[in-house]
Amino acid sequence: MVLSAQDAQLRQAAFEHVDRLAGLNGGILSSDDLAAGFQFQGDRVPLINPQRGIFKPRQMTGLLSIRTVFPRQGDRVWYDDQREAHQQIYENSEVVEYAFMGTDPNAPDNRWLREAMENQVPIIYFLGTSPGRYQPILPTFIVGWHPERLRVQLAFGAIVGASADAAPPAAPERRYALREVKARLHQASFRDAVLAAYDGKCAISKLPEPRLLDAAHIIIDAHERLGQPIIPNGLPLTKLHHAAFDANLIGIDADFRIHVADRLLDIHDGPFLELGIKSIKGTKIVMPRRRTDWPDRDRLALRFEEFRRQI
Repeated sequence: MVLSAQDAQLRQAAFEHVDRLAGLNGGILSSDDLAAGFQFQGDRVPLINPQRGIFKPRQMTGLLSIRTVFPRQGDRVWYDDQREAHQQIYENSEVVEYAFMGTDPNAPDNRWLREAMENQVPIIYFLGTSPGRYQPILPTFIVGWHPERLRVQLAFGAIVGASADAAPPAAPERRYALREVKARLHQASFRDAVLAAYDGKCAISKLPEPRLLDAAHIIIDAHERLGQPIIPNGLPLTKLHHAAFDANLIGIDADFRIHVADRLLDIHDGPFLELGIKSIKGTKIVMPRRRTDWPDRDRLALRFEEFRRQI
């Protein structure tokens, strides 16, 4: 396969569009973002095929993107990589595996994967972080072809300033890029999962605007045993409440009751402090619908001891 000059121009335009869009949306794109595609010389070019994970637009001679869907609760998992992609990224040191489409290595979709590897073509990997939301990883390269296992291997290149002219990274650069992907995935998937569990509302103020909410760790992620990016270790908080929680100016005990540090209670400085901070003392946080998503009491108790030591 010989890639055309238009293919290179289209690929670079796609990279720049996705990079710009991700920058405007905290690094995460929605299904609607992907479905909209982008404009190139007056023509709309799709970024994905909604029904398939491996995609080559009709305007291009080479593969443009691959996608891993984060399955909705109760949905059927069609491919192993739907379930394993996050785990592989967290555990692996250089490469991540991606499943063929079906069982025929010579099917068109799978041939596109092989051709992308043979020509060292950079592509976009849309990695599902929660149902209907994706972290774009670009450039991604296919560096291994394993028809006996119906898998290819992926390696990630430099994330910042991604270029469609990039070359597959050597081993040290692969490890660096994978660490960057891991950090971004941790942040994005943790936030999406926590906000979804709480219906997109702050656990303290009930503010329903996701753009003003963070996913706060109860136990910091640096803690080896209890800092995992899981919903019971998270709380959706406004940026103000998140900052106060991190500074131990707000504490939440194991019975889900909110405490406010005396140094804040002693300040008298207008209605914002009165309504936004002082009024929450003694109230309880909003709880997720599913009990399995409730904040972990042991983690809350450990974090509350830290709060008590500083008041």
